Amino acid sequence: MRISHPTKKINTRIRIPGSKSESNRLLILNALSGNKLELQNLSTARDTQSLIRILSEDEAEANVLDAGTAMRFLTAYYCATNHHKVVTGDARMKERPIEPLVNALSEMGFDVRYMKKEGFPPLEIHTVNLSRVEDEVWIEGNISSQFITALLLIAPFLEKGLKIKFTTELTSRSYIEMTLKILEHLGVAHEWEGNSLSIRNSQFAIRNYSVGGDWSSASYWYSIAFIADEAEIFLEGLKDDWTQGDREMADWMKRFGVITEFNKEGAMLKKINVDYPRLMKLNFKNNPDLAQTFAAMFAAKNVSSGFSGIDSLKIKETDRIAALKTELQKVNVDFDYAPLYFFYQLRGEFKLPTSPIKTYNDHRMAMSFAPLALLGEIEIENPEVVKKSYPEFWKDLEKAGFVIS
Repeated sequence: MRISHPTKKINTRIRIPGSKSESNRLLILNALSGNKLELQNLSTARDTQSLIRILSEDEAEANVLDAGTAMRFLTAYYCATNHHKVVTGDARMKERPIEPLVNALSEMGFDVRYMKKEGFPPLEIHTVNLSRVEDEVWIEGNISSQFITALLLIAPFLEKGLKIKFTTELTSRSYIEMTLKILEHLGVAHEWEGNSLSIRNSQFAIRNYSVGGDWSSASYWYSIAFIADEAEIFLEGLKDDWTQGDREMADWMKRFGVITEFNKEGAMLKKINVDYPRLMKLNFKNNPDLAQTFAAMFAAKNVSSGFSGIDSLKIKETDRIAALKTELQKVNVDFDYAPLYFFYQLRGEFKLPTSPIKTYNDHRMAMSFAPLALLGEIEIENPEVVKKSYPEFWKDLEKAGFVIS
């Protein structure tokens, strides 16, 4: 796919998709409650649609393809609902570790077995005596938040509730807080006590939920506004609340001249002239999904920067750190680990790539690099990967004046 923009000026109105992260959590909670919730604005992302499909089926095997949240959430769901089930995925999913979650579920008394390689899918879940399931579990806090969220989602439906004890400091905390805020909205309380988090067996007090616009998807429009010569972009459905931790994007971008004005319909992004910093350090510990967006847009504007808190990117749809390093080299920008400073250093003088940007079957690689087309024509391989989280992305770019062929 070739992409360019003739004017480098953006004035558009876009309907931002519903949050995939919120949707997938709510679908599991709805299934656990016996489908008693009324859910509005569910995501159109392929991951969410796959989860809807799987939860509506009664097959012996659940194939999540490349949906990481579905793999982690369904593993806990089938344990809590006492299903005998095989949970599998595509080739890359079988390379993504799941041992911390399996260890935690096994410690609680569930029966989860590896079918091939120890520590990795596919998994076979066997039925157990649920009355013997323990109500306490230890788990690392510096692992994928999806493992912890999987446990939080089933906690209100366990006979004794669940107390999770963390053996390390929490990373990706904003995604755990998202889960807790959704549970709070539905009437499920939680309690922090030192390094422990407890949820009692609970019933939902509220049975409706409207999913907010996806802040991770909105991040690409902030990048577009930053790189463009002029920009006014209205994002319908984007809420000024902190259920999604990536809401922090709006605050981070103030210093780079992209301001956000909220109203009841959404958010207006406006580019203003500011003297933004040319040397930055950002910690993505709580917002790892924003790292690729910032890497590409900082490269485009020659902002030297240090990235920390991104180690979890190695076990996503691809090794995102390796992918960024390779593709940024095509625009004459280095992305290397600086052991003296304990962060990844981004530096170089941007040049348009002379070869296509590869996406590594990773939706965020495609969408992070697409805004660079404001500086000249670029080519992106395998553009259909955006279906994983933002199926309308390319059509929305065309609404904003991008030329796509």
